[in-house]
Amino acid sequence: MLYGEDFSPTVVASPSVVVDALSRNELRAIFFMRRRTWPDGTPIQVFVLPDDRPLHQAFCKQILNVYPHQLRRAWDRGVFSGTGQAPIEVETIEEMQEKVASSQGAIGYIGRDHLDASVKAVTVR
Repeated sequence: MLYGEDFSPTVVASPSVVVDALSRNELRAIFFMRRRTWPDGTPIQVFVLPDDRPLHQAFCKQILNVYPHQLRRAWDRGVFSGTGQAPIEVETIEEMQEKVASSQGAIGYIGRDHLDASVKAVTVR
């Protein structure tokens, strides 16, 4: 399946992540790069698709309730001020799933149709 065919984003994490559910505010803090560690102290690695991908746009609007440019502006501000970093950008949903599955403390999103046992679905409350 090509990227963006499934516009139902599902938040996923590495199987090693100790969290099964996050509030929308907690998720925003993670994706805006303000929260950097999980409750057990493991560093959070954030993975995203490029801004122009339909699944990224759906994730921003449906899950985070922000526009992609607002997220990008926050990342750029952190990078340029030296106080933060941008998330790791991947090109495809398959690459997102592979990176999240194999990276300690990782979080990202995939289309619901791609969900399998390699990653843990995170409930957004």
